Amino acid sequence: MAQAKTITWQAAEYIIPGRNTWWYIGLFIVGGGLCALSVFLKWWTFLVLIILCVITILTSAIRPPRKINYSISNKGLTEGQRLHEFKDFKAFGILKEGNYYSAILIPKKRFGLSVKVYFPEGSGEAIVDALGARLPMQEVKLDFLDKIVNFLRI
Repeated sequence: MAQAKTITWQAAEYIIPGRNTWWYIGLFIVGGGLCALSVFLKWWTFLVLIILCVITILTSAIRPPRKINYSISNKGLTEGQRLHEFKDFKAFGILKEGNYYSAILIPKKRFGLSVKVYFPEGSGEAIVDALGARLPMQEVKLDFLDKIVNFLRI
């Protein structure tokens, strides 16, 4: 295989969903309701779990996404310091979520984790060409869990 050019770019690690004041109010109403229910039923472990979940969701909602450096070389896709080797993936797909584009590497293993990286629209053609030179492209869609996460704006 000929030595291909390395493609590099920088992007956010995730998309910031639009959250308004009502989202935070809803989080506290649902969390408070579940806490009240667990106190009423004396489910103390569930109470602790709900409190931890609300704190975790709130903390992740407030934290801004990091900017990550990405690169595609003959070995694989590098995400920050982590290399995802192409030999571990059977294909890739491109997904558009609102105004954002992402490349999704589909694992060979049945229960392997896919890798999703965002990229700027201006770099899209070079990134798709670089991935296409190494992996076949296939259509991808958001799975059920991704749709729920997007709906809840988590």
